This record gives sequence, structure tokens and C-alpha cells, in this order.
Amino acid sequence: MKERLRKLALGGGALVGLGVAYTAVIFVVGRGLYCPFWKFTGLLCPGCGVTRMCLALLRLDLAGAWRANAALLLALPVLAVLVVCMAVRYVRTGQKLPSRGEERIIWGLLIYFLAWGVLRNLIP
Repeated sequence: MKERLRKLALGGGALVGLGVAYTAVIFVVGRGLYCPFWKFTGLLCPGCGVTRMCLALLRLDLAGAWRANAALLLALPVLAVLVVCMAVRYVRTGQKLPSRGEERIIWGLLIYFLAWGVLRNLIP
């Protein structure tokens, strides 16, 4: 159990470290990476605006976060609970795969984000 907690902490720390490093690069360079989907198609993908949303949340600018990616902002609490539940189960039991209920939530989120990706390009 301690080993699984250590692995999870290392992975989580690495993700946070990458996020901090990317934020620092954005502040130094003045812009983030372009979305390849948008670059090639001119359409917004479901994830377009994630960087702007995260930066707005760091400034506690909820309106700016909403404008950047409203769908993800609404889904953040669900995603957070899902990740915490899966992490706790992994540490306790070693089970990496989602439970049946978590699988349903993941599929629901996938459909939600795909619908968002279509609707955000249809509605100006």
C-alpha cells in the first residue's frame, strides 16, 4: 500500500511539476501551444481553451475561465471526484481499472465533451 501511494504521489507530483513548468514558459514566452486540431481544421476541439481556463483559474477569474472552456469548467468537480475515487481505490487495493460506475461516468464525460466540441463550432 505504501509503495502504491508513493507511485501515485510521484506521478501526481510530476504532473503538477509539468503544469508549473508550462505555466512558467507561458509567462516567459507570452503564449502557449496551439491546438493542432484548430491549426489544421480551423475548428475548436473540446479541449481548446484549457490553458486559458487554467490561467484564469490561477487568477481566480471565473468569468475568464468560463469564456475559455465552459464545458471543462463545469466538469471539473466530476473529474476531481472521479480521479480521487480511483486514486484511493488504487492505493487501497491496487486496482487500476475503473469500476463499472466509474466507467459509465467516463463514457458520459466522453459523450459530453464530444457534444461540446460539435456545439461550440455550430453556435457562434
